[in-house]
Amino acid sequence: MDCTGLCEVIAQSGLDVGLAQFLSLLLAVVAVSGVPLVTVIFLIWVERKIAARIQDRIGPNRVGPFGLVQTFADLLKLLVKEDITPTAADRLLYNVAPLISFASVALIWAIVPYTPYHFGADLEIGALYFVAVASLGTLAIMTAGWASNNKYALLGAFRVVALLVSYEIPLVFALMVPVLLAGSMSMLDIVYAQGGMWFVFMSPLAMLLFFISSQAETGRAPFDLIEAESELVAGFNIEYSGMKFGMFFAAEFLHVFTNGVLIAVLFMGGWFFPGWQEPLIAFFWLGVKASLVYFVSLWIRNTVPRFRIDQVMKFNWFFLVPISIVNVLVLSFLVMVLKEIGLVPLDEAGNMALQTGTFVEMLPMTIVLLLSNVLICIPIINRLRRSGNESRAELEARAASRAVAGATGD
Repeated sequence: MDCTGLCEVIAQSGLDVGLAQFLSLLLAVVAVSGVPLVTVIFLIWVERKIAARIQDRIGPNRVGPFGLVQTFADLLKLLVKEDITPTAADRLLYNVAPLISFASVALIWAIVPYTPYHFGADLEIGALYFVAVASLGTLAIMTAGWASNNKYALLGAFRVVALLVSYEIPLVFALMVPVLLAGSMSMLDIVYAQGGMWFVFMSPLAMLLFFISSQAETGRAPFDLIEAESELVAGFNIEYSGMKFGMFFAAEFLHVFTNGVLIAVLFMGGWFFPGWQEPLIAFFWLGVKASLVYFVSLWIRNTVPRFRIDQVMKFNWFFLVPISIVNVLVLSFLVMVLKEIGLVPLDEAGNMALQTGTFVEMLPMTIVLLLSNVLICIPIINRLRRSGNESRAELEARAASRAVAGATGD
């Protein structure tokens, strides 16, 4: 391993090169993991404020200016609360589950390219790494539900298994779209491939599928069946208290924003903005794009009611999975056709190379792929309209029947 950058600076102070490499790696890990830790404190305040505005409330406004210190007050409260472990619980798994839950989200940030020059690790299997690490969060919830020795917690864990098996499929198929277009699973390569055109303009359907699937895997409304207060009291975390509950709480808040960051990286060009490649500006643009997706997520959470378990399953297997498969097949076919007729930027070896394509060169490919998404969506929208009309007619018929029964005294 070469000793460059921070390692070189440390080595110049007289330390051994090996020790300098270790210290530089340690500082890099602390810096990368520190970003999500600091971010989650701010996100809790932001989410409370936005939820309050949507519900016509003020939100936190007592502790500190604009309620900014409220999160720290809550953190202190969780730290001093009694730590309870049920007598019949599996103590090891019960105590390890909150740590795995938060670590699974923090580890995703290791592959996020913050700027062209700042990223934790440029893995060649970055997309696969994300899928694997994100699954650890689901495993933590399953472990918590089983180890708590509580029927409500176990039911919450069962629902997590159902959601994971169901929504992992459209999520992976949606993730294949940027991987196919970029020709790489590296997050950095995917960002560079969007230098001429963001993937959201080529396949907005894939971004929508990824957003819905990630929202379901996070367990946020309208997919918050794993907690469902009216059915399971609090679901998998019913037996947790103090900082253990706080870690599940923080992991959920951070996971939602992490989804926003991933969508920004995979479909919205990441830190890339034409003509603006300075590190601070790049970091700012990534934050703006991720915050936009995060706001939409909060908007949905506070306005859409919770689905029933049968509705969630039906929505996935009869809607998301078929669309995601058709989308990948159609996109792959069109890309091959466009490549054969020369409407795709190619390198010297004849392989697709979007990294070298300009906006004008990418325009024909973008128009064709966007039209294919429109054609896929037209029958879907018509089917949804018919389904909505049928449901409305059924409800109106029931209401009319009840009105007649009431008038006749039956």
